[in-house]
Amino acid sequence: MNNILKTIVEKEKAQVNTELAQAGQESGRRDFLKKAALGGIALGGMIGASIEDTVAFSTQNVKRASSPSELKITDLRMAGRIIKIYTNQDIYGLGEIRDGSDPRFALILKSRLLGRNPCNVEMIFKVIRQFGYHGRQGGGVSGVEMALWDLCGKAYNVPAWQLLGGRYRDKIRLYADTPDTGGPDVIEAGIRKRMNEQGFTWLKMDLGIHLIKPENIVNKNFWDGAVRQFGDASNYMAYAMREHPYTQVQITEKGCEELAAIVERIRNVVGYEIPLSTDHYGHFDINNHIRMGKALEKYRLAWLEDATQWYNFDDLRTIKNALETPIITGEDIFGLRGPGLALGFKDLIDAKCVDIIHPDLATSGGLLETKRIGDYAQDAGIAMAMHMAGTPVCLMANVHCAAATENFLALEHHNPDTAWWESMVKMTGKEPMIEKGFANVPLDSPGLGIELNEDVVRENHVRRGGMWEPTEEWNSKNSHDRLWS
Repeated sequence: MNNILKTIVEKEKAQVNTELAQAGQESGRRDFLKKAALGGIALGGMIGASIEDTVAFSTQNVKRASSPSELKITDLRMAGRIIKIYTNQDIYGLGEIRDGSDPRFALILKSRLLGRNPCNVEMIFKVIRQFGYHGRQGGGVSGVEMALWDLCGKAYNVPAWQLLGGRYRDKIRLYADTPDTGGPDVIEAGIRKRMNEQGFTWLKMDLGIHLIKPENIVNKNFWDGAVRQFGDASNYMAYAMREHPYTQVQITEKGCEELAAIVERIRNVVGYEIPLSTDHYGHFDINNHIRMGKALEKYRLAWLEDATQWYNFDDLRTIKNALETPIITGEDIFGLRGPGLALGFKDLIDAKCVDIIHPDLATSGGLLETKRIGDYAQDAGIAMAMHMAGTPVCLMANVHCAAATENFLALEHHNPDTAWWESMVKMTGKEPMIEKGFANVPLDSPGLGIELNEDVVRENHVRRGGMWEPTEEWNSKNSHDRLWS
């Protein structure tokens, strides 16, 4: 062992001296090493070696084009939902705001970032977290946090999962939505494609009132607009904007039988080895949801998602206690402890009202905060699946977090049928992004392990504005942010 270490140290000394000679520096090897940050390698094996040799060994994998301790953020720009954070050195970080979010949620943070060292991720998160909130309002803080980990990983030349404490797995199980329109034959053909061609081993389907004959829905004609999960968001009083207890829309027994028949047909196709999750039932009260849940119970669904608003802990607990099918929620929650004094994942978990938590990393606070959420849930005996409907930038941020979180189950992949989607980025390591229903964890590339294919992003993703346009109007910080006196 000592001979191996001696060989490594001598090799490191020679490399450093060569670099110093090439740079024309005269301050000596000790000053050079002083500027380099430790690369995170365990130092136990170097006991007995000099301080100088220990530092040389532990920095052997640090990217010497970057001096991490001297990094500073110089700019933040956007391309659609994708964030790019620039530095005073030749590295940058990529992140992404939540689908359906506003770029201004990220831009408002720029003045709080300029001049800071991006490797101080936790400290910066504490500076900006007060500007995050539930739903899409969490997109800015979460997207910036993703970009900081990408930057930090590139600075130290290690994958983001390594900075989170290491990995539990090399591949991330993905779950994909099944088609829910076009009739039973089209839906069945889509499901067979998911399994046989794309290799998915976990599926999810939208299962709600949009699949039921109108005569089997009660109180549907009162509402202005379609009685379905999503609708006109600009109409505050539309059905799609009403919280679940306040619609008095119900599904008849025949309607429940219709849904059961659909699930039975799908189960006959996929069998019982593949987990089958469900979502998007419609907005109705917990009595109606329990009746629907009981009609579906024999099909052993993996979960019922967002049966009511996530903050209705008592209602969620009532549904959970009434059904054998697992209950899951969380895609709209920001933070383990929530923004300010508001509710967060901690409250949801402590209330013991769900079987599985379901954070969306682009809302929940980014990689480290989502790992903390998963770890807290594990201590309470609760597993974690992950919601994701973004670009490959967001997917890869999720992959690193999932690799580092022990109680992880599966990650959503929303675009398996979009031909150009994967080509938005180029993997910087040897492995492809996705193989047969699993995402590969980057083992040999730093940060998130990706670079943008800017032509594809420009053509397919940037629908308003341009690519990386200047954002100087967001440079000035004009408020006193402290929340206490």
